[in-house]
Amino acid sequence: MPFPRRAAAALALTLAVPSLASAQTAGCGGDFGNFLAGVQQEALGSGISEDAVRRSMARIGSAPDAKVLSRDRSQGVFSQTWGEFSGRMANASRLKQGKANLQKYASTFTRIEAETGVPGPAIAAFWGLETDYGAVLGDFNTLSALATLAHDCRRPELFRPHLIAAMRVVDAGYLAPEQMKGAWAGELGQTQILPEEYLKFGTDADNNGTVDLLSDTPDVLATTAKFMQSLGWRAGEPWLEAVTVPENFPWERAALVNKEPRSEFAALGVTKADGSALESDALPAALVLPMGRGGPAFLAFPNFDVYLAWNNSLVYSLTAGYFSTRLAGAPPVDMGSPQPGLSVDEMKALQSKLAGRGYEVGKVDGILGGNTRNAVRQEQIRLGMPADGWPTADLLAAI
Repeated sequence: MPFPRRAAAALALTLAVPSLASAQTAGCGGDFGNFLAGVQQEALGSGISEDAVRRSMARIGSAPDAKVLSRDRSQGVFSQTWGEFSGRMANASRLKQGKANLQKYASTFTRIEAETGVPGPAIAAFWGLETDYGAVLGDFNTLSALATLAHDCRRPELFRPHLIAAMRVVDAGYLAPEQMKGAWAGELGQTQILPEEYLKFGTDADNNGTVDLLSDTPDVLATTAKFMQSLGWRAGEPWLEAVTVPENFPWERAALVNKEPRSEFAALGVTKADGSALESDALPAALVLPMGRGGPAFLAFPNFDVYLAWNNSLVYSLTAGYFSTRLAGAPPVDMGSPQPGLSVDEMKALQSKLAGRGYEVGKVDGILGGNTRNAVRQEQIRLGMPADGWPTADLLAAI
């Protein structure tokens, strides 16, 4: 913790204020001092006060932050299985504290849900997973981190607008530059909000004249809800439900990209986790098997797309969605008896084989992402294996 939200960063580009549009074509790399001079010129040209720009620039070092670049290059936490990651993150202590916070701020959560449609457990899950309810905000210098990532030519179009927006946060008087500390990828506050999100969705929920996402809980919760609402949250609908799947299920239909009416899954014998019947309605759903057909099973509804938009790692987003259900009162999911997964090196070998067969798996990094899952499913179909998208040693040997 805290976890970088690159998917949200990409989305935030579409939310940028008009004065930042030119940042998408701004240069990267080269001499860091020259780069910073260009950033300063852009910030001043966009209307940010000279004082705010001066104070912000003073917080940026004379060279890129090597520690930030190292973190950006390594995302090993997401090579864990969902069972490992969720067991560590959605733990009993965090669940107990989350339920206590839902009670403590019950009136605030009720008001926020009435205004945005986003229920308290969905907000509290991110609050808990991102910073342990505000206890671990991160200690990276936000302005320096954003400058480093904007200068780096891997994704400057994501981070330069947030660097300019961070100066706008200073100019608005919300935070002083020295207060801006958080995750390595530039997120701020108790739910790790990126600077453009801070500006667009920041809410003074207690009417004290400022938006403080570091220490003002009502502001944190209301801002998070508005951001989630902007990602497409549908009021009054579920987001995730643990289910039981029969052995004769057509496993190729178990994929996030395959959305069918809930009634279709009911007709195929899928039930609630306790064995009772699913609602037989037209609500779109996808059957998610994070560890294959032998492991836990979930129906993911349209609201689950918000979790994926927050962080497009299935390991993280499914953990957040599951943790939300636990905070809402759902029992622990049955972890089943999944087949052993692959080690990081084995996963890299599988990805290399899949790429060699023409599949688009992205970077060969040992992480089971969406592209790799889809490729695994196609190979399972070709080989006559149950197409549950879960890579095993048998599959690796058969390709």
